Amino acid sequence: MKVKATSIDIAHLAGVSQATVSRALRGSPLVNEETRRRIQAAAEQLNYKLDKNASNLRRMHSGTLALLLFEDPTADESHINPFFLSMLGSITRACAQRGYDLLISFQQFSHDWHADFADSNKADGIILLGYGDYLTHRDKLEKLVAQRTCFVRWGAVLPDQPGVSIGCDNFRGGQAVAGHLLERGCRRIAFLGDASSHYPEFFGRYRGYVDALEQAGVAIDPALQENAESTEHSGYEAMRSLIAREVGFDAVFAASDLIAIGAMRALGDHGLRVPQDVALAGFDDIATASFVNPPLTTVLQDTRQAGEVLVESLLGLIRGEAVESEVLPVKLMVRGSSLR
Repeated sequence: MKVKATSIDIAHLAGVSQATVSRALRGSPLVNEETRRRIQAAAEQLNYKLDKNASNLRRMHSGTLALLLFEDPTADESHINPFFLSMLGSITRACAQRGYDLLISFQQFSHDWHADFADSNKADGIILLGYGDYLTHRDKLEKLVAQRTCFVRWGAVLPDQPGVSIGCDNFRGGQAVAGHLLERGCRRIAFLGDASSHYPEFFGRYRGYVDALEQAGVAIDPALQENAESTEHSGYEAMRSLIAREVGFDAVFAASDLIAIGAMRALGDHGLRVPQDVALAGFDDIATASFVNPPLTTVLQDTRQAGEVLVESLLGLIRGEAVESEVLPVKLMVRGSSLR
């Protein structure tokens, strides 16, 4: 009786390891095209029959994309920034329109998520939302690139970043907010948010704020910048700290709406009225921004467009196309919190 060929036989004939054959059979991006062709030729020579659930060796797609959400500190137990919830809806819609299923996975940053998805057949590619400290996150992005994983991320577009990023124009958004506050007569404009390379989106907004002030001839006072994470609690504590330092300010630009909402509460607790005593603006235009009292001036990031571009960019990578990072436009939404 003729013995059926195995993956070990293919590995011997192709001059590769059995693990490499296994990866090729599953369509792993870790296997380069030349090796994949050699394994295919060996499989055909040995009359090796693929499992009926496997695709051909040249191309294997699951018809599924993976969306990895990373934990954020939140007031509730969701650990999901509400901005990403609207992004989730647009990504799901964009996948459905293109005939793809979406696998959603919630990840703790401490977990080895880059290894979990790089060498599996769970999905053809990955969309990354949220990441905390970028300098820590970058190392895992570099590993994804080295493993030839198809992925795109929502975040700041940086000149030396690993992989493809889609993000909003943080710099122009920061310019727009600071310019608006200057037009309302404000001159002592505080900035709440981490202004460093660890958080490049916040840093881009800060640089836009600095540029607008400098163009208006307003001196930059480092004492008006207070670090804050994107939570209401962090915004509240940053605002309390700024008030306690008695540096004097007539406006606040918060790097996110969550920070702004927390800051609004702290201002009220200290007897300061928004906008009569302090003009206030945020960034993101989350759902609750227009429902706080007074409604929050903020910067709109178009999550519908973002979802479309993220999905289409990822599918381009899966198809082997050259895909560039992209910066999406933003829009200033002027509401009562800054109209003094």
